[in-house]
Amino acid sequence: MHFTNNDFLDDVLFGTSESFNQYDNNFNDNFSGLNFNNSNDLIFKLANCDENEKFIDRLKSDKMTKKITDFKKGTTTLGFVYKEGVIIAVDCRATMGSFISSNQVRKVIEINDYLLGTMAGGAADCMFWERRLALWAKIYELRNGEKVPVSAASQCLANMVTQYKGRGLSLGTMVTGWDKDGPQLYYIDDDGTRLRGDVFSVGSGSTYAYGVLDTFLSKKPK
Repeated sequence: MHFTNNDFLDDVLFGTSESFNQYDNNFNDNFSGLNFNNSNDLIFKLANCDENEKFIDRLKSDKMTKKITDFKKGTTTLGFVYKEGVIIAVDCRATMGSFISSNQVRKVIEINDYLLGTMAGGAADCMFWERRLALWAKIYELRNGEKVPVSAASQCLANMVTQYKGRGLSLGTMVTGWDKDGPQLYYIDDDGTRLRGDVFSVGSGSTYAYGVLDTFLSKKPK
């Protein structure tokens, strides 16, 4: 896959639906088999460099640039399923390198009235993909006349980010909500891993949170 856009990050349409169709003249030949009626088929612009899938690996191995890919800043997000619903707890700090840029970040993202997502990793990645999930959930609701199930929403997000596995996404999120099957909680990361559980902690601070949970959380059934 090759794009001729040298300044794709400066494109005002970058990441919007219009940008998915702005490729070179060979677009129709290279992607004629894709069905763009499915939101999972949308193509997102990648960095214009050779061997894009190895770009992040080179950053991580270089002494001058490896800190760019180090997102371990202490983010801690927690999710608990109980009999009557789901509880989500998050911190609210955002950092830029060693600089604390904000202490008032909302790390709980509303997908719709019955679905929530959390943010851990790169703020831009989490916001972008969970907003795309919200768009897909709304389209599902309009087409089917019902709210999207929690399991389907989590699977959609996992499918979208799997397409960019190894391409530099930094995303660790929980998708949670309530549907006809009751309260549900799913974990999704940038490798496309998708797990269902009753308790999750996501973020680089989760190791400390799990230590507290292992000590104090009741093991009784819901």
